[in-house]
Amino acid sequence: MGFEEIFAAIFLIIVLIMVLPGFITSNVISKQFSKNLFIWTIIVASIVLVAYLIY
Repeated sequence: MGFEEIFAAIFLIIVLIMVLPGFITSNVISKQFSKNLFIWTIIVASIVLVAYLIY
């Protein structure tokens, strides 16, 4: 693994640690949780795709 991949992985883990507590507390309803999880999946997938295309 190159430095770029390690840096991207660390960045995504840090963002996950920062967002996860608020994400869990705001999603008590399972329907809302599913919707938010889907949105976050799209966001993370696009960030990974853009990072892959740049490098």
